[in-house]
Amino acid sequence: MKKTFVDPFTVNLPYIDLHGLDRDIARVMILDFINDNCKMSNNDFYIIHGNGSGILRKTVIDTVKNDKRILKYELGNPNIGCTRIWLNKNNVNKKY
Repeated sequence: MKKTFVDPFTVNLPYIDLHGLDRDIARVMILDFINDNCKMSNNDFYIIHGNGSGILRKTVIDTVKNDKRILKYELGNPNIGCTRIWLNKNNVNKKY
């Protein structure tokens, strides 16, 4: 049996799962989740969107790419069905 490595620092990160949602509801949930993580002063978190046809992935990218509270984002490694997001510490208390 092959053992897989589980990073103990990413297992406990906050996440939201967008499976089964449409674009508009997903966008609202993403913004609410970002607001909640800013209030809780979390440094980073995951948004799980799945692989599929890429509609939810594109919605996540479009939502976070112009948000000034987001420092950077990247597709999860090795799972491309999620996006990891880091918050910009200078703008965490602002609501957009």
